[in-house]
Amino acid sequence: MDTKEFRRQLHRHPELSFEEHQTARFISERLSELGIEFYPIAQTGILARVEGRRGNLKRCVVLRAEIDALPISELTNVDWSSEQDGVMHACGHDCHAAVLYGVLKRLHLNRDFEGTVLALFQPAEEFCAGGASKVLSEQPFKDYDVVAVIGQHVDSALDVGEIGFCPGKFMASTDELKFVIKGVGGGAAMRNQMKDPVVAMADLIMRLNMLNSDVCLMSVGKVEANGTANYVPDKCSCEGTMRAFNEGLRARIKDMINHITQEIEYKYDVEVEFCVREGNPCLENDTQLSYEAMLLADSCGYKVRDLEMSPVTDDFSFYSQQYPALFYSLGVGAKSGRRHTAMFLPDERALEVGEEFMWQLALSILNK
Repeated sequence: MDTKEFRRQLHRHPELSFEEHQTARFISERLSELGIEFYPIAQTGILARVEGRRGNLKRCVVLRAEIDALPISELTNVDWSSEQDGVMHACGHDCHAAVLYGVLKRLHLNRDFEGTVLALFQPAEEFCAGGASKVLSEQPFKDYDVVAVIGQHVDSALDVGEIGFCPGKFMASTDELKFVIKGVGGGAAMRNQMKDPVVAMADLIMRLNMLNSDVCLMSVGKVEANGTANYVPDKCSCEGTMRAFNEGLRARIKDMINHITQEIEYKYDVEVEFCVREGNPCLENDTQLSYEAMLLADSCGYKVRDLEMSPVTDDFSFYSQQYPALFYSLGVGAKSGRRHTAMFLPDERALEVGEEFMWQLALSILNK
């Protein structure tokens, strides 16, 4: 099976985070056909291994691709459209997994390299603090000297044949926030008897919005107050997200939010419950790996693009916190559309580019 066929098969049968059972079976079957060693990881993921014929086999490169899809109904109408109602590979993870399969196949057929390649087909990237953290909790790399963890993501802002890099800080951390304010409600005309949680919540949201800056993003997307036009409820709630580009700043912002909630409690005589669901940390690319990869991409004839720090997030960041890591962007062209939409359709010519470059990069690092 070639890379394109592999990708289309995954695309037809998308599965949500930690539900990738059929996907894992399919990958396992293809690897078994090739005679590649693998074992399950993180519930529904696959970790494969190909050893070179020379050098220190404990020295390894980890290549990672995600395998989960999104709860989106596909509208592309291509022959290989999703056959799963309400689920679609709208983020390109099918492309990432197909590229990794192609690289793994090439490495297996020609093992004339030093060290070991571990290929991680990771589940649940779309789940908050899901797949990557689950992988690392199992310590699958503890017996290896990991010199690099490599990942890529399709990007419609880049043309096919372009590869984007951002040395150092690249993507933001993400945390999910929830606030519940408890007060005393009542009939709308009896304001002197209230400790109005709705007004307190409005003030809280405005205060949170004032934290927005070039290095911190704060958004509230859900607000619930189960009252009526003339009745104020006893409590209300809101949920939002916080993103930052620095782990120290991330911690300080949480402290600032705690201080804001205390002020809201004092000002309105209400009770504020604040909880954080911690998500991905900041993603920071290893600078040396980045520049070496940029030089390699240029020597291979690809157009190298400099990327700016991005407020988006990816759980590849968990690997970058523990190992030398590189996460780069693979161009699929503007006609592919926007990720996370029902019409997202990456240009499949990018699969060849992605496979060739990741293969070259793995060999370059191992044979260095």
